[in-house]
Amino acid sequence: MTPVRVSPSWLAVREPADVAARAGALVDEIRHSLPADRPLVIYDLGCGTGATMRWLAPQLPGPQHWIGYDLDAHLLATFNAAPAQVAADGSPVTTETRCRDVTQLKAGDLADATLITCSALLDLLSADELDRLVRSCASARCPVLITLTVTGAVRLSPRHPLDELVAAAFNSHQRRTTGGRRLLGPDAADAARRMFTELGCDVVGHASPWRLGPARRQLTYAWFAGWLAAACEQDSHLATATRSYARVRLAGASAGRLQALVQHRDLLVRSPRRPGQPDADRPRTR
Repeated sequence: MTPVRVSPSWLAVREPADVAARAGALVDEIRHSLPADRPLVIYDLGCGTGATMRWLAPQLPGPQHWIGYDLDAHLLATFNAAPAQVAADGSPVTTETRCRDVTQLKAGDLADATLITCSALLDLLSADELDRLVRSCASARCPVLITLTVTGAVRLSPRHPLDELVAAAFNSHQRRTTGGRRLLGPDAADAARRMFTELGCDVVGHASPWRLGPARRQLTYAWFAGWLAAACEQDSHLATATRSYARVRLAGASAGRLQALVQHRDLLVRSPRRPGQPDADRPRTR
């Protein structure tokens, strides 16, 4: 996997919108399926600065040990420097980090996991990379929570005739070939669901949209600027055609007039039983 450089400042700006978007109903199911007789070992793949841990750890009871994987050592340093978390019942939450490519993990690397998480990651992968990651996660035979995978669906308000053209160019950019890798982009959530299902896992999906507008002007501005820039990179003709459009939209974002619904998809993967494991031996409800 080719490293994608993401600034900590961008991750900080988007974190409140991520918290509001993630599917809380899936957490309820996770909470009732994890083992109650031992500490949780949670692998966070593509962990960045630890936003998923900050969101999820306080919602789960019992001692937790989070292991964050990322290719960006700078982000991992931020993860390690973050204030300590506390579980839902006041139990300690400990952390460690590993600078590795998550698409190269082997089955044994996740053998002790009681939960695996990742967020805003799958759309950056190729089909082969996703297949390797899915197989590694499925081999751990524990729940896998995948959040905030973009679907490509965007709705802006007020509407503009160029919205759909820009959206189509952006989605093509997300599916671009780079470094010999064709990225899955907005096809990633469906591809992951299909791959896990073919391995015998049950997968539950839930919409997790960003709702951008007056309350999140900084993120709305930054998201729109990046969305349009990627579209123009994909289709150079848009750079001229969208000059006025960009001015109007960015002014609207700054003034709190522009609103956007940016769709994502969350997936909860329920692993099949381990060979020879009867129902009575499966993790108990807390």
